[in-house]
Amino acid sequence: MDEQVVIEEYNADCPRMYEQEKIDLIKVFNDKNVVIEHFGSTSIKGLEAKPILDIMVAVRDLEEVDEFIRPLEKLGYEYVEHKEFPNRRFFRKGARRAGTHHLHIYKYNSGEWNNKILFRDYLRTHPTELAQYARLKKVLAEKYKYDRPAYTKAKEPFIQEVIKKAKRISPK
Repeated sequence: MDEQVVIEEYNADCPRMYEQEKIDLIKVFNDKNVVIEHFGSTSIKGLEAKPILDIMVAVRDLEEVDEFIRPLEKLGYEYVEHKEFPNRRFFRKGARRAGTHHLHIYKYNSGEWNNKILFRDYLRTHPTELAQYARLKKVLAEKYKYDRPAYTKAKEPFIQEVIKKAKRISPK
């Protein structure tokens, strides 16, 4: 049986938890001039979410990431290889299937990085789409209660539509 998809009420402590984690991450990435962002549902005020803090780090080159595996382990992060996502490096904090933090590392200004920022920022400023996303997440969490990959995949059309809208209004 796969891990149950649990959507919880918005946790107002998430921004503070992110800021604390960011302090520790800055120490690991020290002089590498990285960008660190809080993203995902826990980064959007009022949005129900899985109880996992999603953090994104941008680097100049993904080849640099190997040098951070050991220092991140000291913070409790485990490197998890996902060959199906060659443009991302992924780390989990907490037990498998019970992680508390997900750390995603992308190349700065890559499509993946930009799309995640666009999606987050659009939902932060568009309450109608935010409410639609919240409803969708609840419906899908019930439908795919024990199938997190299917839950994630089922959200994708909505996410892609929001990213398209965000690109149309983005100043870039």
